[in-house]
Amino acid sequence: MSSGTAGSGGAVGAIERDGLPEWLLPVRAAAETVRPEELSNFLPPAEGGRRSAVLMLFGEGPTGPDLLLIERARSLRSHAGQPSFPGGALDPEDGDPAGEGPVRAALREAEEETGLDRSGVQVFATLPDLYIPVSRFVVTTVLGWWRHESPVSPVDLGETGAVFRVPLADLTDPANRARLKHPSGHLGPAFEVGGRLVWGFTAGVIDRVLHFSGLEQPWDRGRTLTLSADALDLSARKGS
Repeated sequence: MSSGTAGSGGAVGAIERDGLPEWLLPVRAAAETVRPEELSNFLPPAEGGRRSAVLMLFGEGPTGPDLLLIERARSLRSHAGQPSFPGGALDPEDGDPAGEGPVRAALREAEEETGLDRSGVQVFATLPDLYIPVSRFVVTTVLGWWRHESPVSPVDLGETGAVFRVPLADLTDPANRARLKHPSGHLGPAFEVGGRLVWGFTAGVIDRVLHFSGLEQPWDRGRTLTLSADALDLSARKGS
């Protein structure tokens, strides 16, 4: 893992609450008070699971506040082709999974996948751990503010198919919101943004963060989508 800092002068893995733009304060407040069961029905088992972390990185682009997302490579065995937060499994070098390990892992993975300069990221909160049953990941979502932006793009096309930023205005636009019915019968939130369908774990976290931050706008919960044949084929792979 390369050296660096998180935010302005803080050590890698440190959480810095202060110095955020005003529009991010409700997000920080929600992250600090939300309970696991308010985020998902899928909570970590008492034992087992693969520890992992993702980076929910908020920036401010030309069109205003946004989120950094990636599209996972179509060749992967787990969650192939899906838009997601940068992230991945914890490595021993990341440290204690119950301590700063998830923050270190989220920043490291984001750097490895997008070329992000982690020294420009201020980590301001983490969400309670959640569980992805199909891949057995116990996931910590790390929330960051992109204080000093850096160029980003896929580092390894075998891992990351695309890197893109989604304006929060698009994510909160009722016209872009729906619920997606998976072949398993599960019904979860989805976002049609930038020509992509964001669904699954990532959409679920975005949905709950918008809701508990007070950023959500009323939308048609009766609007239901299904996965395309291509997405179904990718999601049928082991671990998707």
